[in-house]
Parts: sequence; structure tokens; C-alpha cells
Amino acid sequence: MDRIAVGLAALGRPAYINLGRDLPEVRDVPSMRTATHEVLDAAYAAGIRWVDVARSYGRSEEFLGGWLAERGHQDVTVSSKWGYRYVGDWRLDADVHEVKEHTLPRFREQWAQTRELLADHVHLYQVHSLTVDSPLLTDRPLIDALAGLSAEGVEVGFSTSGPAQADVVRRAFELESAGQPVFASVQSTWNVFEPSSGPALAEAKAAGKRVLVKETLANGRLVAEAPEPLRRIAEAHGVGPDAIAVAAVLGQEWAPVAVLGPSSPAQLAANLAATRVRLGDGDRAVLGELAQDAREYWTRRSHLGWS
Repeated sequence: MDRIAVGLAALGRPAYINLGRDLPEVRDVPSMRTATHEVLDAAYAAGIRWVDVARSYGRSEEFLGGWLAERGHQDVTVSSKWGYRYVGDWRLDADVHEVKEHTLPRFREQWAQTRELLADHVHLYQVHSLTVDSPLLTDRPLIDALAGLSAEGVEVGFSTSGPAQADVVRRAFELESAGQPVFASVQSTWNVFEPSSGPALAEAKAAGKRVLVKETLANGRLVAEAPEPLRRIAEAHGVGPDAIAVAAVLGQEWAPVAVLGPSSPAQLAANLAATRVRLGDGDRAVLGELAQDAREYWTRRSHLGWS
């Protein structure tokens, strides 16, 4: 399971844009903490040793930190992200759930908060949703501050979103501080609906960078709205459409780590059926035809409701 991580975007807060979440009937803090710990226990039992969180994922860092302290696990790789602040006040009907700010003060503030909750467990700290218009790309003091994390033994990375992900990947990996590359890893959206970042991610992998893939199920759309060709392939392999979508990620030649976002142990088990799937050339050809125009994909994603 060294190429699979569990992300807590759907569990650290009561509302998210994922379709088909399997959550407690009551989404108060104790219930969501329990649900998070159940997924983490199931993931650990399955051999998964990587957990991905973020400052904006509500109480995800708090829930994870508590789980690590209670279980005493020392072999879990933790990645987190800064750049968004959760402002949803634990409400399903909040007008705004998160606010983005890529500035030096925000980085310093959120890194301190992450360290307080996760102590020395953080192996990778990532800029959350870097885009082509982010001021970070030209903010020298911020770039140097990020590079300074390496001296603390923390790997520095970034995640990407939007139709220009490939451009962001290439630009970000060009950034240097004191003659050294700033970033060692990238976490991008890639799925059978939105594979446009693939070539840039392959280049990054070839250059020795760590590559993670998020939104492997297109925020649940590849399950709740699974197209008929995907369903047929799933039926032929005796698994659900989610397993085929994850298998498509794991089957990429650039060998990414697939970040899964299950909200229950049952969903995790269904996702992990991907490890038993071997897609044939015909399967890959059919899945390749499901690719959508990147701008259309991201427009559709921007209209998903928080629930």
C-alpha cells in the first residue's frame, strides 16, 4: 500500500463538495472525530501508512493528531497543506467555507498551527491549490521561507487545481532559493474525466519529484454519476466504478501516490478493491475516451454544492 494515501478532506468538517459521502447522521464534532478514527484504523489495518490533511479541512489535523497520540503509531507519513483557512464555523449552510491566501504571514501562522497539532509528525508541507495567478510564484520572501522548511527536515510541496494545472506544475518546479529547487513534490488532480495534468506530472516524476494524485474519483462524480462505459468495465472486473477509477490512477507509468478520500471503512474497502484490478489495453482505451475538456470539467466542479 505504499502508493496509496488516505485524505481527510471529507471527514474533518461537516460539509464538503464530495458526492456520496457516507457520514454519521449527526455531524457534530465528536461524531466526525469518531468517523475519522474509524477510517484511519481501517486504513492502518489495510497497510496504508500515509495520511493527507490540510489547515482548511476543518478539524482534520486535530483529529489526526489525536488518533496518532492514542494509537501510538510512529510509522505514519503525514502531509498537510497551508494557504486556505476554514471559516465554515462547523455549519452545513455556511455562505463561505474556506478562504484562500498565499502570503508570508499566512504561511507562518498556519505552519505554527500545524506544528502545534501534529508536532513532528509532518513529513510534507504543501502550498494548497497553487494556480497560475498565485502571488506566491513571484513572492521572494515567501519562496525563501518555504525553502527554509527543508532545513527543518520537512519536505516542501504544492497542490494544484484548475484547467492550467500543467502550467503551474512546470512553473513551480522552476522556483529556486539559494540556487536550490524549492519544491520536491506535487499533488495534482488527475482522474479519467480530467487527465490534462498527466504529461507535466510524468515530467516531474522523471525529474525525481514526488507525485501525488488527488480527486481520483472526481469528487465522487465517478461513482454517483459514473458513465456507462465505466460501469461496464467495473462489472467485468467484479468491482465498483470507484475501484476502476483508482486503478486507472495506479496504472499510470509515472507511478503516482493515489490519495483516496473515503468517509467510511466501507468506502475505503471499495476503493482498495483497485489493488486487485489489472486493466487491459481495451479497458484503458475506453477510459481514455471519458476525458473531458479541462475547462468544462473545472467549471462543473466549481458548481458542486457543499453538503
